[in-house]
Amino acid sequence: MARLVPYIFSEDARSQAQFYVDALGAELLSVMTFGDAPGTPEALKDKIMHLHMVAGGITIFMSDSPSRQIERGNGSALSLLFDTPEEAHAAFDKLAAGGTVHDPLMPQFWGALFGALRDKYGVEWQVSTEQQQG
Repeated sequence: MARLVPYIFSEDARSQAQFYVDALGAELLSVMTFGDAPGTPEALKDKIMHLHMVAGGITIFMSDSPSRQIERGNGSALSLLFDTPEEAHAAFDKLAAGGTVHDPLMPQFWGALFGALRDKYGVEWQVSTEQQQG
């Protein structure tokens, strides 16, 4: 069975990954640079070829994109579902730092918290909590 794993291409994967470590408590599991591959030009040796992290039990891969310009779109978002409002607010506030809030994180008519933002790296995020029963 396949698993869907978000793969984020970046202009500075090292800094962007650290931002997610700080914002989401992500854990970096491995980092491979282009310098690990034979024949890599000197200018690319410190760029990230593949980075593996886990945030909230979700695997996320990242890579620098030295051969093409990053163009972010609004056709997809990474959606984080939290168990508590406190966790949701903490992550939302940290991800929003330096970014753009589309929808503030607040209670919604369907009984859950929901908010949407674009972080300072141009990645779209949705943050929510489970729908309250009752």
